[in-house]
Amino acid sequence: MSQVLLNQSALCPVSELSVAVPWGEIRGKVWGPDHGHPVLCLHGWADNCGTFNTLVPLLPKECRYVAMDLAGHGRSSHRPPGVLHAFPSYVMDVRRVVDALQWSKFSIIGHSMGDALYPEMVDAVVLLDSYGFLPTDQKEMPKVIRQGFEEMLLFEKTMEEKKRVYTYEKAVERLMSVNQTLSERSAKILLERGLVQVEGGVVFSRDFRVNLKNIARISLEQSLELHSRITASVLVVLAESGLDKIFAEDEQKKFTSALLQAYRDKNQSVVTVPGDHHIHLNKPDIVAPVVSDFLQTKKTKFCHHCHLCLLTQAFCLRICTH
Repeated sequence: MSQVLLNQSALCPVSELSVAVPWGEIRGKVWGPDHGHPVLCLHGWADNCGTFNTLVPLLPKECRYVAMDLAGHGRSSHRPPGVLHAFPSYVMDVRRVVDALQWSKFSIIGHSMGDALYPEMVDAVVLLDSYGFLPTDQKEMPKVIRQGFEEMLLFEKTMEEKKRVYTYEKAVERLMSVNQTLSERSAKILLERGLVQVEGGVVFSRDFRVNLKNIARISLEQSLELHSRITASVLVVLAESGLDKIFAEDEQKKFTSALLQAYRDKNQSVVTVPGDHHIHLNKPDIVAPVVSDFLQTKKTKFCHHCHLCLLTQAFCLRICTH
């Protein structure tokens, strides 16, 4: 049985989470009262649960926030050799954590791929610069899947190579160079869980298999069918210079436009805030009021004894299009 270890610091309102899984452990952070309304926080591609460090303290104090490092990210164990990182695997990660926490009903705050979840028991979802789904043209699927296999086979042939060792300053530069929406302060926050000390410096803790082409794909039609079954309340918070701008001249724009319209057709909330893809981490004071109002409005409707609601899916922009 999975075991949850919460080592509460007397000087800090944050606890460390550890859930046993067959290949090691899923780690994370916990904020808020023991019996507060449960909110699961899921980070984006190549990030870790530190992405919520600046936002959660600004959200309603009566909630219990659990932010997990998905497998291969942050301080969580890497998957066994020969295993690809794909959407269904992250779904199982979420289920394992939720089962260990014994949550029967909870809310979600997800960033980028962070809404890649299995919300059978979800009452409300906040999507931070995410559409909840990222469809793929059906004609492209065979090519994408084959590319994912080829990348994995190549990775396995070179995986014995030693990880590159950086100084801390160079690691910060490296992270910011590949993710230009991060401020220096935000990069350093993510690196609190994203680096491991070794002889001569530091190495990135992330499992580099997360960089490989994601082979789990669904079409726009499948996305809209799943969307039609969503019963949870949804808040979509888009950044002006985030994904919507990235897709402005992209073929993917037709998919995202259809998804946003589907949210509006169901009277779900879609709002736009100034900022970029990591606005929730860089400038949380811009995002916090919108998210707080949504959670406080919905909390009176939260029921901890509901039947399970329907399955939806979500895909990360950068895994799906890498």
